[in-house]
Amino acid sequence: MEAVKISPKFQVVIPKRLREALKLSPGQKLQVVAYGNRIEMIPLRKISEMKGFLKEIDTTVEREPDREGASGFHK
Repeated sequence: MEAVKISPKFQVVIPKRLREALKLSPGQKLQVVAYGNRIEMIPLRKISEMKGFLKEIDTTVEREPDREGASGFHK
């Protein structure tokens, strides 16, 4: 854990070790959330960077018997 100082303009510098570990870049946006007495900063990623992040998740779904073969369209 590292400590940072708040500047007179209420700015903080994210330590280099954390910037590198999280692959943060200048100008990147962070979501800032207050939880009780702490502040959490969550890096926002572009949709293009999210491509493939679900590929390891099992997406097979057991269908209900009355839904098998249903196209979802009504004639």
